[in-house]
Parts: sequence; structure tokens; C-alpha cells
Amino acid sequence: MKFRKFRKGAVKAVDSEELERWVPVTDTGKQVSSGEISDIDDILLTGKPILEYQIIDKLMPDLDADMVELRSTQRVTDNGRKNSYRAVVLVGDKKSHVGVGVGKHVEVKPAIERATKNAKRNMLKVRSGAGSWEDSKEHKNSIPFQVVGKSGSVKVTLKPAPRGSGIVANKVIRNILTFAGIKDVRSKSMGKTSNTYNLAMATIDALKNIEKFKNEN
Repeated sequence: MKFRKFRKGAVKAVDSEELERWVPVTDTGKQVSSGEISDIDDILLTGKPILEYQIIDKLMPDLDADMVELRSTQRVTDNGRKNSYRAVVLVGDKKSHVGVGVGKHVEVKPAIERATKNAKRNMLKVRSGAGSWEDSKEHKNSIPFQVVGKSGSVKVTLKPAPRGSGIVANKVIRNILTFAGIKDVRSKSMGKTSNTYNLAMATIDALKNIEKFKNEN
């Protein structure tokens, strides 16, 4: 069974109470807690993994979150069929940072919470660019060049677009790009695009490949 409508506010972006109780255990977490690191880009641009989701809560208090998918799953065991829920959550600041995470649990709320925490751990910085040669370099409305992302059987192609074009894509891709702060893009998706999770992860893979191309050159 697949749930397509979600209760408004079902995804809580930042839990201030948990943040107050946070006792960091990683070096990066301790630096963030002490104020030595105050900008999320100081972590993301170094390629260091974010192992504590509270790092994002601390550095990005205005984070937005949304549900990509919530569906029930079944697995067969010796004791019969067991039902659980799989949630896919999107987080971002609509300025250049975005993340997608998945979480599973036998209850809905814990599945959503796990997905939200994993999305924060998967946060990435998206490099933007002018969508057309006619646009000024100062207008970071699109992506700098065409990129392709893959996940499972799904392949997503993202192409730069001039200002005012909007995001030409289905709802899943459009939401991810909006959360990443991108305003104009043309997209093409192939494969089993009805698989929402693979479609979302293929889009994230494409965004990751922007930075990967930069580093390789």
C-alpha cells in the first residue's frame, strides 16, 4: 500500500529539544558544538562525512523538510508476514543545500524520524550556475552544465535552462531541485520512474556529479 497524501507537518525539520540534549561524540560534532565551525560549507566542501544529524540542526536552524514517499512494505519470515513502513524524506534550505534519506520501522512516526535524520546526514552542497550564455554569470539560476544521475533502473538527465524557464520536471525531481535552490532546469527521466525512491536518488546522484566533474577537472 502506497500513501500519496501526507499530513501537513508530518515531517519535523529541526527538533530543538533533541538539539539541547545533544552531546557530540565526533570531532566534527564537538567543533560545531563549541562554535569552532559555524558554517556548514566548512564541512561539506572538505568531503567529511556528517555522522551526527544534530550538526545540521545546529548550523541550519531554518531547514525545511518534506515527505517524498511513505509506503508499507512486507517481508516473509518463519513466523509469517511482517509489515513495516518505509519513509523517504527531503531536507534543504532552498539556497544550495539538499539531502534525501530513507528510514524503515514497524511504525510510521519512527520511520519518518529515521528518514529525516538520514537525510541530514546525506546533506550536500549544490553548485549553481547561469542557465544560458545570455544570462549574466551573477545569475545563479540553474546548473552550470548538463549532468546525468542513476539509481537502480532509473536515469535522470538535468540540463541548464535560461532564466524564467522554471523547472521542467515531474513532482519528485522538481521538489528536490527547489529544495536545492535551483530555479530553472530541464530534465529527462528514463527507466522505472514509478519507483519514487530510485527517481529521487538518481536526481541526487546527478547533483553530486556537478561537484564530481569539477573535482576531476
